[in-house]
Amino acid sequence: MMRYPLAFGFALGLLALLPANTASAVELPVRKAGLWEMKVLHTGSSVPDMTMQHCTDETTDKEMSTSFSPMAKEMCSKQDVQKTATGYVSDSVCGIAGMSITSHSEIIGDFNSAYTVKSTSHSERGPTGVPRDSTTTIEAKWLGACKADQKAGDIMMPGGMKMNIKDMEKLKALIPKQLPK
Repeated sequence: MMRYPLAFGFALGLLALLPANTASAVELPVRKAGLWEMKVLHTGSSVPDMTMQHCTDETTDKEMSTSFSPMAKEMCSKQDVQKTATGYVSDSVCGIAGMSITSHSEIIGDFNSAYTVKSTSHSERGPTGVPRDSTTTIEAKWLGACKADQKAGDIMMPGGMKMNIKDMEKLKALIPKQLPK
């Protein structure tokens, strides 16, 4: 049962980083190639905090934008990213597993050594059937080159689970269409 919250939390975290596909939107910069540690901290949610590592390169980061954009377009009625004086702001409204989630994210950092994403979300009709507010913070820092046994796109999850972000169909399959009853 632990895999459901981890996968769901991971998917929600990725949605917060998706570049928008609207004319007024700005795309996020590509992260420096190498191994990134990402700490995902939750407040007001049953999803556990987790630390994962992501091996990436310029091509993979660009492909993530291209691959996730159709998923975001399918799930989100609004996905807007704007450049600010200190970084970026993202606002979205998405439907996931029978829930409507409105999110506001502030993204700061240089995408070469570290960045932080602070997201506040309001969900309508969650697993408890009542509205809920939550906060997620992603603290990412560049660790250096990827390890010898890693390739671009590899994500090392808690407990040793390894997946590759390029395998989008598997990730999509982890996101439930409806909440379990």
